[in-house]
Amino acid sequence: MLARRIDRLTSSLVRDILAAATRPDMISFAGGLPAEEALYQPSLPDGKLPDIWQYGQTEGEPRLRELVAAHGRSLGLDCTAAQVLIVNGSQQGIDLVSKLLIDEGTPVLAEAPAYLAALQAFRLFGADIRGFTVGDNGPDIEALQQQLAQTRFTYLTPTFQNPSGYCYSDAERDAVAASLDAADGILFEDDPYRDLAYDAPAPQPITGRLRRARWVYQGSFSKTLAPGLRLGYLIVHPDFITPLTRLKQAADLHSNRLSQALVADCLERNELAAHVASVLPIYRERRDAMHVALSQHLGELASWQVPVGGLFFWVKLRQPVDMRALLAAGLDAGIAVMPGDAFFAGTPDVSYLRLNFSHADPAAILTGAERLAALLHEANRLAALVA
Repeated sequence: MLARRIDRLTSSLVRDILAAATRPDMISFAGGLPAEEALYQPSLPDGKLPDIWQYGQTEGEPRLRELVAAHGRSLGLDCTAAQVLIVNGSQQGIDLVSKLLIDEGTPVLAEAPAYLAALQAFRLFGADIRGFTVGDNGPDIEALQQQLAQTRFTYLTPTFQNPSGYCYSDAERDAVAASLDAADGILFEDDPYRDLAYDAPAPQPITGRLRRARWVYQGSFSKTLAPGLRLGYLIVHPDFITPLTRLKQAADLHSNRLSQALVADCLERNELAAHVASVLPIYRERRDAMHVALSQHLGELASWQVPVGGLFFWVKLRQPVDMRALLAAGLDAGIAVMPGDAFFAGTPDVSYLRLNFSHADPAAILTGAERLAALLHEANRLAALVA
């Protein structure tokens, strides 16, 4: 017999789509894949690797933890290396925090829409996921405040939110922090897109504004360096570091030491900022190309806001369509898209698509928009016939 929680274990739709979208002629707007030319190519100064071939510390390499803590302090987090846990990408961080804080029926507050892989993990552990809206005009702070007293912890991606792309303002971050402090809440702030800011730097994390509430702050090297490194980090309130470390011990002993050595070397040589600076023009060009392509081909079919950071457009269709049928037809036509309903824990809004702009080049983005528009016109035509 399998554990009862396996009945709640769903496949990741985005991973399923990416697995199906492997044809050479496929244009993928589905996943959050970095551009191939934006991936970091590490090189060590003397061509030699440090001694990283033995088992390592569960918490992570001391050198990398010190560097991550220094980065956290630069963002306004009151932290030391003793509060840093190196993890195998953001998804392991989400898994560990879920194991720490979620029992069967635990109320968890999240944005609507929210990162679908976090919702997947929360459901697996039996969370009662409650939402508050993040729309074109930002988060519904009043709805968040009303629900804080009844929730165990709050999961937010306030910086270039996945999937909406919205970035909380300073005033909104202050209001959220004050509300969490007043409720003596717990914040899990997921922040993988912070450095991918195209118009202006992102505001200080909400975590650094807290005075009473406990917190977990998560970052990743997947979007800025390379997802194949499978490396991220948690910086956590002192109350959480021991149990989270024990949970990681039980899961995998420690993260890949080679990846840790490469990233630590990158940070020590101040190459991360230079690499991100070289990547931003590529992504800014592709973001602008998608806006132009959508305006040209989907202007009468949908609405959207140009994201100021991150990797996604959050596109609202003027006439809802059967998203699963659209997805299947798109794969047949050589265009992979991500239905927006997967990003809602409660009643889904079926009128959204999340479109990634970072992986396809500008010419492919234009072709993909043409293919998508043709599919939507056909779907609308068929819907009109049925009506």
